[in-house]
Amino acid sequence: MSSVEITALRKLYGDVVALSDINISIPSGSFYTLLGPSGCGKTTLLRTIAGFHRQDAGSIEVAGSPIEDLPAYRRDVGMVFQDYAIFPHLSVRDNVAFGLRQRKVASAEIARRVEAVLKTVQLSQFIDRMPHELSGGQQQRVGLARAIVIEPKVLLMDEPLSNLDAKLRVDLRAELRRIQRELGITTIYVTHDQEEALAMSDTVCVMHGGVIQQASSPLEIYMEPANRFVASFVGANNFLAVTRTGASAALASGGVDLSGELAGTSGDVVAAVRPEALRVTAGRDEADAGGLAVPARLREVSFVGREMEVFGTTEGGEELKAVARPDPAIVDLHPGSEVTFRAPRSDLLFFEAGASGRRVA
Repeated sequence: MSSVEITALRKLYGDVVALSDINISIPSGSFYTLLGPSGCGKTTLLRTIAGFHRQDAGSIEVAGSPIEDLPAYRRDVGMVFQDYAIFPHLSVRDNVAFGLRQRKVASAEIARRVEAVLKTVQLSQFIDRMPHELSGGQQQRVGLARAIVIEPKVLLMDEPLSNLDAKLRVDLRAELRRIQRELGITTIYVTHDQEEALAMSDTVCVMHGGVIQQASSPLEIYMEPANRFVASFVGANNFLAVTRTGASAALASGGVDLSGELAGTSGDVVAAVRPEALRVTAGRDEADAGGLAVPARLREVSFVGREMEVFGTTEGGEELKAVARPDPAIVDLHPGSEVTFRAPRSDLLFFEAGASGRRVA
């Protein structure tokens, strides 16, 4: 097992800053996910670690040894690509054995390691098949087997599930996590899928504009986002404007007093509340003790089986979404009906009003 330390890493494309002062510490054997929208720098960072890109500044250490000046083939990392990247003219056996043959490993050892790794990824029965005889999920597992059979110090995975259908993605992400834990290999995983990142990772590193916004456990990323970007990107969120008058503060929609929650803060802020924290009642209701009530007009109700999604618009034009257990009293309402979105005050978070405003309370 090998730790990874990245210090002050910087990457430029002309005048464009792709990575800005990246500092990451990854413990041995952990599953570390780089999460963010397209163009945020996550794949550039992964490929810089792999040696496919050259950084403009900074250092990369694996197991305490610097690798930033080594060519890719000497960095002792395994890479799993989005598009499988397996050889179509080679059998499963020969695809997996390719890296070992390049390293001039003895034939008997190659056979042993290939059989062992195919057993790990549950492909032993397909050892003599050609890639076109495999499903997408099986081809991706061949790519994984080829990466781990060389026993790399670090495994890098670049959106390996994005080409698969939804159900297979869920099944295979559990399989990938099982294999990673079984091998104890330090893994750096790139995805733009928030659910995938939360389900698989020990640590989620949210990136935006080439900058790390927050790196924490999945639970902390979701429950305690460091800024408004993280709060909006990882899972859904409702943002409501707050008005201030002197020392007083209140929701612009609904007039709920927030002076206590925002004591000691200043400037324009917004309140955020997750859809699952909201419940919806018909008509206009007053807030109960310890809660808030925001009146709105019903825009749409989507019944999706085990839950319903309720969309509304406040008098100030703010959009709200609630996710709750199905309630016939709400599902049967017509668009335009008066409703009230309710939530405990303890579920409110507050951020500076900018798009990436920091957390203030």
